[in-house]
Amino acid sequence: MSERHVQVEVPLATAWRTVAARPSPDGERWYADAAPLAFRARLDDAARTVLGPPPPAPVAPPGPTAGDGLLRPGDEAGFWTVLEADPAAYRLRLHARVHAPGTVRLSVWLTELSGRAGTCRVHVRIGFRPRGLVGAGYLLADLPAREVVVEGVARRLAADVAAGVA
Repeated sequence: MSERHVQVEVPLATAWRTVAARPSPDGERWYADAAPLAFRARLDDAARTVLGPPPPAPVAPPGPTAGDGLLRPGDEAGFWTVLEADPAAYRLRLHARVHAPGTVRLSVWLTELSGRAGTCRVHVRIGFRPRGLVGAGYLLADLPAREVVVEGVARRLAADVAAGVA
């Protein structure tokens, strides 16, 4: 698991509107067009021509919806499927629909900083649950790349939150 935390001078509710925003018609959003994720999407497009479509995403569990203009469980965003979009907990969990010897998940959640009104922390975690021996090898081999990706996603998301991009 790779994880980063970034402090932003934005209230929780405002930050959530950026974190949980549905993709725009041009497809640009932090989870779809951040450079490391765009690179991964291109790799998977190439794999698709040889291997066919990736395994289907799990069915999103029932839960609270995020509201108008925001992601909801079952929505697709880039190569991700939304598993959870909980506005009460300020938590978003995504499942990657990619070719990998295991399961790739992205979690983003927000926490308020005590004593710092209007400031929150953005948490980003990318996890990989390996499947079989190939997956275990992939887990180790992919760690440096996953660290770069989580750093890039955390920085991009924090910048979007700070800029009020929704």
